[in-house]
Amino acid sequence: MAGEAQDDCLFCRIVAGAVPATIVRETETTIAFRDINPQAPTHVLVIPKAHYRDAAALAAGAPELAADVLRETQAVAELDKLESYRTVFNTGTGAGQTVWHAHAHVLGGRGLHWPPG
Repeated sequence: MAGEAQDDCLFCRIVAGAVPATIVRETETTIAFRDINPQAPTHVLVIPKAHYRDAAALAAGAPELAADVLRETQAVAELDKLESYRTVFNTGTGAGQTVWHAHAHVLGGRGLHWPPG
């Protein structure tokens, strides 16, 4: 069910403290941690603590929580002193989503070309 922790979800397990992560920020509703396979000098994932399958499910089911996630991307960028950064939500396999828990990537610290990948 949307919003409820899933035993088989890596990010739910990070939220629960069962899987270690390098946490950079945490709020009542979100947690931000460094990506284990960084694609830029700053590569932080910002996730809602509640489980939603992807960004579309998060936006439909909890728009206020989606706003919390987006607000935290800016806080992460400020923490890492980024003048420019990219925020990415991958939704679906074809877009590169590999963990089925909504999350935003905050990327920065180097030039990010357009179009991406």
